[in-house]
Amino acid sequence: MPKTLEVVCTRDGCDLDMMELHYRYSMPDGTGVEAFSCPYCGESGGLEALEV
Repeated sequence: MPKTLEVVCTRDGCDLDMMELHYRYSMPDGTGVEAFSCPYCGESGGLEALEV
């Protein structure tokens, strides 16, 4: 089963509560939250992975 990654955007003024990224099997090993940007505010600096 492909990996999932739960992330939150911590930037002030961003209302994104949480999102879940579903990886495909072809996603390179080591891909993490730093490879993505927030779909709400468009920034990548405030994304943090959640440990669920």
